[in-house]
Amino acid sequence: MISDDTPRGATVWLTGLPSSGKTTIAAAVATRLRERGQRAEILDGDDLRRTVSAGLGFSRADRDENVRRIGALAASLARDGAIVLVAVIAPYAAARAKVRDLHAASGIAYLEVYVATPLDVCARRDAKGLYQRHAGGEFVGLTGVDDPYEAPTTPDLRLDTHDDPVEISAKAVDQLLGAVSESRQF
Repeated sequence: MISDDTPRGATVWLTGLPSSGKTTIAAAVATRLRERGQRAEILDGDDLRRTVSAGLGFSRADRDENVRRIGALAASLARDGAIVLVAVIAPYAAARAKVRDLHAASGIAYLEVYVATPLDVCARRDAKGLYQRHAGGEFVGLTGVDDPYEAPTTPDLRLDTHDDPVEISAKAVDQLLGAVSESRQF
């Protein structure tokens, strides 16, 4: 049980296609929070694939396990008072729902943010060269291309990053956090 004097954090789960802008938005939000003296932690899916989820592949079961591990880590950090910004594809709705349920059971705020960048815009950005490598036949199973991405149907916030600069998106996430913090202590 969390005592009244324990700071409460929250998890902001940014989900979207590869190269949609999740990590860029998370970094911009973290900067805003830190400038106000708040503890902000970024959990980036690519970084965690090399550490916490090293050894997992890209089957549905492995992707679900990756999301479960990241969700548990986010909940732990948020329980300790951090605002946790998770930037991860998390392609399956059921896995994201389990993370939400984990947070709810622990009394931790969980905000799902759908970074709704169209596939053609993501492919043009191609920050990591995934779309190019996929088109060249180097691998199969690219989320949103030949592996499913189940877009959130009722996210707490939808960001259309192809129309707005990153600061507009960061401000929207910050405002969402502000609205939630009014009803919670974090």
